[in-house]
Amino acid sequence: MTTANVNGITIGYDDTGTGDDVLVLVHGHPFDRTMWRPQIEHFSRRGHRVIAADLRGYGESTVVPGITTLDVFANDIAALLDHLDVDRFVLGGLSMGGQIVMQCVQDFPERLTGLILADTFARPETAEGRRNRNAMADRLLDEGMSGYANEVKWKMVARHNPEAAEFVAQLMHNAPPEGAAAALRGRAERPDYTETLKSITVPTLVIVGSDDEYTPVEDAEYMHERIATSTLEVVEGAAHMPNVERPEAFNRAVEELLAQA
Repeated sequence: MTTANVNGITIGYDDTGTGDDVLVLVHGHPFDRTMWRPQIEHFSRRGHRVIAADLRGYGESTVVPGITTLDVFANDIAALLDHLDVDRFVLGGLSMGGQIVMQCVQDFPERLTGLILADTFARPETAEGRRNRNAMADRLLDEGMSGYANEVKWKMVARHNPEAAEFVAQLMHNAPPEGAAAALRGRAERPDYTETLKSITVPTLVIVGSDDEYTPVEDAEYMHERIATSTLEVVEGAAHMPNVERPEAFNRAVEELLAQA
């Protein structure tokens, strides 16, 4: 296990491959860095240095109960990369991870050479969404992760992919309820990143599964229309986790992005 002590917590991370081209990947909720295994293996073999960390509250990182807002996650990423002496990098994230990427665009745009926004959305949380996220946080603390994981497994991945579904379900079962709840409460306070999208000037890949119910293609189109330097890729036959469901198609799109960044 590789860890770093930053911002008063311990962060578990993978730092794989060598070279000056650095790809940093941010996982979604309620997963950990192992959701990026297909990308870590693929791109580290192709001359890229790939860094993937467990966000606070997940995986091998410190669990901090309460509320964790997206700017706290972004600050942790910056601190870890400072610790690793990484100044500039391509940054990618899926779902909540994509929202953290947008927060990083606000906080340290000068460090970013390219972006991957996967199965995510930019608009602020609604009043109903805030109620639902806080109610789910309460439920996870009361019941644990298993009931939730079983309920949403087939929304995370398409039904024709049972192997991917089991992998994703296990990630969700393993997530610490306190960390997942803290992230949900933080996302309930999510700001509007629409103006942030308009400020992006680096090559950006907006990618989404064709069957994603959480962040449908319309959400990806909304971001693509507002990022002048973006391309849009729809991964056919995938739901919310195209990097796991259809890694070949996902990696091919990222390769094209990395060639520009």
